[in-house]
Amino acid sequence: MTTFFNEISNTVQGTFLWVIQSITFEVPWYKNYFWGLIVISLVVWGLEILFPWRKNQALFRKDFWLDTGYMFFNFFVFTIVISGFYKAIEFLLLQFNFTNQSLAIISISAWPIWSQLLVFFVTLDFVQWYTHRLLHKYYFLWKFHKVHHSVKEMGFAAHLRYHWMENVLYKPFKIIAVMLLGGFEPEQAYIVHFFAILIGHLNHANLRITWGPLKYILNNPVMHLYHHAYSLPKGSYGMNFGISLSIWDYIFKTNYIPEDSGTIPIGFKGDEQFPKSFLKQNFYGFTSKNSASK
Repeated sequence: MTTFFNEISNTVQGTFLWVIQSITFEVPWYKNYFWGLIVISLVVWGLEILFPWRKNQALFRKDFWLDTGYMFFNFFVFTIVISGFYKAIEFLLLQFNFTNQSLAIISISAWPIWSQLLVFFVTLDFVQWYTHRLLHKYYFLWKFHKVHHSVKEMGFAAHLRYHWMENVLYKPFKIIAVMLLGGFEPEQAYIVHFFAILIGHLNHANLRITWGPLKYILNNPVMHLYHHAYSLPKGSYGMNFGISLSIWDYIFKTNYIPEDSGTIPIGFKGDEQFPKSFLKQNFYGFTSKNSASK
């Protein structure tokens, strides 16, 4: 039991140290997520300022600072807290001889690095797409996902406005995906993670980008705006679930882009009663009795 708690304590302390070292530039620039997030955010915000899609939207749009707070909380503060939880699960699985290779269907460790990164990226993106669908389909999950859809004006920082429970839900599926690949995460996986941050920021930005013919592969702000649409096709619990890739929506017929003015109302039915503060939003999923859906 002492070993169990030591493992958890060491993991939490290690994650906290990693965040501090990132802030103080002790982590190499190419995998420094703290400053990388700031640089990407400033670049995309600069593009919003120079080339706004919705020209009447304020520079500091509604809930700009709330969303900025969510970015750093979800990416760093909660990562420190939850790291111990995942270490505990890993420790317990090892006691039953359940290792990273237990579910392996292929091993990509000996592949060329470009193919490792490609398979890793596509596999994780599909897992996230499918999990995202579940967040909309089942009300007990939708209650947490409502935080993300409570955004009323889209901007880059809305990308990381989400309930911390989503991390708890997404992470196990990501772990399983990695286990299917032989329990191997490429050494250069930071390239995939930074690309995902950039695409996620752009998808939520006040920018009219479609990527031309690549729109059938890459998600984009026009497509993702309709994921946040207040009104959706009759009988639908959501559309355009893509995270970085749009291809899954086109394959599984969940794509929906009726027009591209960028002026549609976003949110969900009853969002005027949704809590406005960070703390109340993050307690909402546990206390809400409202059965209204998207």
